[in-house]
Amino acid sequence: MQVKKISEHIWSLKVWMIIPIHVWVVIDEEGITLVDAGIPMMTKGIIKFIEQLHAGPLLRILLTHGHSDHVGAVKGTLKKYEVPVYAHQIEIPYLEGEVIYPRRKKLEHNLPKALVSPLLDDGLTKLKKIGGLTPYFTPGHSPGHVVYYHEIDKVLLAGDLFTSKSGRLKQPMPAFTANMKQAVASASIISYLKPKQLEVCHGNTVFQPSDQLEEYIKNMERKLGGQ
Repeated sequence: MQVKKISEHIWSLKVWMIIPIHVWVVIDEEGITLVDAGIPMMTKGIIKFIEQLHAGPLLRILLTHGHSDHVGAVKGTLKKYEVPVYAHQIEIPYLEGEVIYPRRKKLEHNLPKALVSPLLDDGLTKLKKIGGLTPYFTPGHSPGHVVYYHEIDKVLLAGDLFTSKSGRLKQPMPAFTANMKQAVASASIISYLKPKQLEVCHGNTVFQPSDQLEEYIKNMERKLGGQ
């Protein structure tokens, strides 16, 4: 597992499984938040890094969404740490296997029922800040996909909202994306937040991603124009 400090409060943990798979460890004054949980083989490395970091206890696991390559180390990590796991309330029935993910052929029982709790909201539309991170609802790759913004570091942990290559924004993987048009619409979150850097699960860092947004959306609209 490759570990890289990407900002003052955030570390990226990466393995390769044909493609790169990233999870993120975020620290605040109270302890540690794990964002996404990769695949099962990452469990020991995640736990080892948390122990070596000496930044307090693991307090929670936040999921960008419930696909299997984002939740694989959850159950193993919970054997070591009894902490809550959160995802958007729309995502939970899909990851629990109650509802089939769009464009999939069968139910995915990626996590046991009642293990994942919904992210809290303000009673209207905004999701509440948690562990130094603000969640934003960005559906498209999955029905309940969210991204997490670290306002102090100005880093956006974007899950599968995008992929990237050579520092350029690329579309989420089409074969696993529920609604590409919706995912492209959700990309506008980077225009609103204007993060200094964007991190994706499958790819590398994109700096000043808002500078690329107009070109990305135009290219995607052209590509999707006939759909």
